[in-house]
Amino acid sequence: MRWGHHLPRASWGSGFGRALQPPDERIPFLIHWSWPLQGERPLGPPRAFIRHHGNLADSASWSGRHGRLFPSASATEAIQRYRWNLAEWFSRLPREERQFGPTFALDTVHVDPVIRESTPDELLRPPVELALEHQPPQAGLPPLALSQLFNPDASGRRVQTVVLYGTVGTGKSTLVRKMVLDWCYGRLPAFELLIPFSCEDLSSLGPAPVSLCQLVAQRYTPLKKVLPLMAAAGSHLLFVLHGLERLNLDFRLAGTGLCSDPEQPEEPAAIIVNLLRKYMLPEASILVTTRSSAIGRIPSKYVGRYGEICGFSDTNLQKLYFQLRLNQPDCGCGSGVSAAPAQRDNLVQMLSRNLEGHHQIAAACFLPSYCWLVCATLHFLHAPTPAGQTLTSIYTSFLRLNFSGETLDSTDASNLSLMAYAARTMGKLAYEGVSSRKTYFSEEDVCGCLEAGIKTEEEFQLLYIFRRDALRFFLAPCVEPGRAGTFVFTVPAMQEYLAALYIVLGLRKTTLQKVGKEVAELVGRVGEDVSLVLGIMAKLLPLRALPLLFNLIKVVPRVFGRMVGKSREAVAQAMVLEMFREEDYYNDDVLDQMGASILGVEGPRRHPDEPPEDEVFELFPIFMGGLLSAHNRAVLAQLGCPIKNLDALENAQAIKKKLGKLGRQVLPPSELLDHLFFHYEFQNQRFSAEVLSSLRQLNLAGVRMTPVKCTVVSSVLGSGRHALDEVNLASCQLDPAGLRTLMPVFLRARKLGLQLNGLGPEACKDLRDLLLHDQCQITTLRLSNNPLMAAGVALLMEGLAGNTSVTHLSLLHTGLGDEGLELLAAQLDRNRQLQELNVAYNGAGDTAALALARAAREHPSLELLHLYFNELSSEGRQVLRDLGGAAEGGARVVVSLTEGTAVSEYWSVILSEVQRNLNSWDRARVQRHLELLLRDLEDSRGATLNPWRKAQLLRVEGEVRGLLEQLGGSGS
Repeated sequence: MRWGHHLPRASWGSGFGRALQPPDERIPFLIHWSWPLQGERPLGPPRAFIRHHGNLADSASWSGRHGRLFPSASATEAIQRYRWNLAEWFSRLPREERQFGPTFALDTVHVDPVIRESTPDELLRPPVELALEHQPPQAGLPPLALSQLFNPDASGRRVQTVVLYGTVGTGKSTLVRKMVLDWCYGRLPAFELLIPFSCEDLSSLGPAPVSLCQLVAQRYTPLKKVLPLMAAAGSHLLFVLHGLERLNLDFRLAGTGLCSDPEQPEEPAAIIVNLLRKYMLPEASILVTTRSSAIGRIPSKYVGRYGEICGFSDTNLQKLYFQLRLNQPDCGCGSGVSAAPAQRDNLVQMLSRNLEGHHQIAAACFLPSYCWLVCATLHFLHAPTPAGQTLTSIYTSFLRLNFSGETLDSTDASNLSLMAYAARTMGKLAYEGVSSRKTYFSEEDVCGCLEAGIKTEEEFQLLYIFRRDALRFFLAPCVEPGRAGTFVFTVPAMQEYLAALYIVLGLRKTTLQKVGKEVAELVGRVGEDVSLVLGIMAKLLPLRALPLLFNLIKVVPRVFGRMVGKSREAVAQAMVLEMFREEDYYNDDVLDQMGASILGVEGPRRHPDEPPEDEVFELFPIFMGGLLSAHNRAVLAQLGCPIKNLDALENAQAIKKKLGKLGRQVLPPSELLDHLFFHYEFQNQRFSAEVLSSLRQLNLAGVRMTPVKCTVVSSVLGSGRHALDEVNLASCQLDPAGLRTLMPVFLRARKLGLQLNGLGPEACKDLRDLLLHDQCQITTLRLSNNPLMAAGVALLMEGLAGNTSVTHLSLLHTGLGDEGLELLAAQLDRNRQLQELNVAYNGAGDTAALALARAAREHPSLELLHLYFNELSSEGRQVLRDLGGAAEGGARVVVSLTEGTAVSEYWSVILSEVQRNLNSWDRARVQRHLELLLRDLEDSRGATLNPWRKAQLLRVEGEVRGLLEQLGGSGS
């Protein structure tokens, strides 16, 4: 997986109640623009209105302006109420946008895409077969701003009709939405009345006659009072027709008669045709948006200006979008935790550098919709994750925002979903790439998948529309050196997503399966009749072969069912093998890989002459699991890609069977996290509990535990019932928020390792709560190499005082000092179960160490106290040695590698701790302590005559000298 929304499409419909309703979670982005804005206006202006205009008094300028055309007070009030309602409706956020924070507003992050003026001659020119690259603007036709769309043309003629077109994902819906909101906020003074229509809504009305006035009144009740004045508005009236590809327009007089009366009932398509002909309301201005393939549905003589929406063809526009989107101050989604400004700035800077490097991500972000996907993915990776949100759901929602309700061709009787067609064609290409481990595709590869099985003229027409409207959405030209003429999926993860979708939809079938299915269906249709005839013949004629033939007919469907089952098992086997490939064992986890592909990898890039690395497709099996979750299946059904419940169940059973065999092996930390991430994406607790029931050790040491990774681990393992023998989260860059997220997992652990995480006193509050929890079963708690300080230990002792499970506690190198050891000495008797306490390398002096040693000797259960590498004098070490070897029954005190003239039995423990932390500790300080230990060894060797002890002392001296040489000190 390598790389180097905009605010997505709207879908509108009809059928509102009288009051403004909260947006349905299932309704696509911008909900339904043409729902009637009926009922009373809300109490006070909407939030977006307040931000732009301050208060109701500022709206007086509106009244003054449309007093010219709507002079009566009632008409002025109706227009103003209509503005308020329209602004309120268009300011509503879908669920996909609410993840960016409670005060996030789309109009604060809007960046206008480039609009290039086109000529009719360009539109008539036949397109290149597979030209995915954006054509640069021609000389003399500069880009158009939104405010310039209705400016006079080059010959000075007034422009009344503007057609904006573009492929899926270029920002057509966002531009229309921006224009509507600009009008609502008084920023389009040229138009005193703006009426938006959704062509999807109009097409749903069918052939039922209705007048233009009825259409307006049904959808926008406040405008009833000004309908008689519409004709007098002239060019100050603007109709916005969004998604013209949804309507089948016939401009022939024989097909659509002339009609100039706005109150005359006609078919909705006939009303639109007469508006565009300028036969009805001839002075009105009209803005049309459409996909590229439907431009020809309006004769060019009725169009004053064509504008191609070219997306973010300028990298600076991409940077501006990311700066506005990622610098939102409250991206914590209401969780009380948000990314720090420094972290947000760092993300923006890394992303900008990657864009400036002309990497593949810049080619992808040419489409504003993919800019949205990049921001949503970064937010998922670096901000607290909303409940239930998964990476698969982000990609599925992304496709819903762009393809929901989209049909490939509204004039085609099949009414085929655009997303279903993409899953069949682009999914086939994606899966062939995954199976052959390639991400670069030639033109022959692409054409082979697009044209496979096409035989009729209707199928070729559908292919032509898909190439014009959606091919650029999924594929982009490769910009890497030496890869000219090849294509890649717009983002690397999209290839793996589409490949997984291709599999779970059951679109991958072998020739044997296709033939077998047809035969089974044929036999199933005629089987009952044939069985009845054979049964009668068997009674009348003494033919012994007939019962055998009768049974064979029944067997055919069963054989095909088994063949399909074997196919599912083969897919599950391939998926599990991809998940547990040994070649991927020591790379980063998939979440870090995604972050690196978006933000770039710091350091020198691979030389072009070096052999290419093997492609990694670790997201493919994860997406397969995610697509089988109930939420994603529901969204896919809205896109015309339904996954049957029975198919999902059988696929899940096949995957569980294979995971049960291969999932018991011990995995490296990054691969173990990938395995847990698969279960998180699947969102099936029962499935995960059964598959992970054999997991006893959770070793994620060295994995950078970001908020989303903590959420993944907690969601998958937090609800399990069996105990975890060990949870190792050493060197994971955990913070207090991560500890709180992982609390359910900690409650299942018997051994908990949190070393080298930079945890300070604040984290000790959460550790105290963990120790005091009635379900805590931790016996060994390792907190070494964290700056807990004395304040943190005070909190820990509060937790230990009420804890009955902890027996081994490591506070090695936690910055306790004299204050911390004295506090431990004073409160050690509050816990009665502790057996081993390690406070080595804490900078404590003789007095504090001796006080703790005496308290340890008096403790009823403590058996071992580690005090080595503290700032102890020779006399202090000797006193502690004497104390440790005095009366029987007390705790043993370890302060050196020697005990009298013999080697301490804990010498290997001490040296292994030094070896393990050699690179993280203060080298000069460690070297000084090792030299003192070496001197103790030499003194003990000189004081004994026992040759066995001398040999042991020499061996340990050699180990110490080896460590000193690693530190660069003298080993002699």
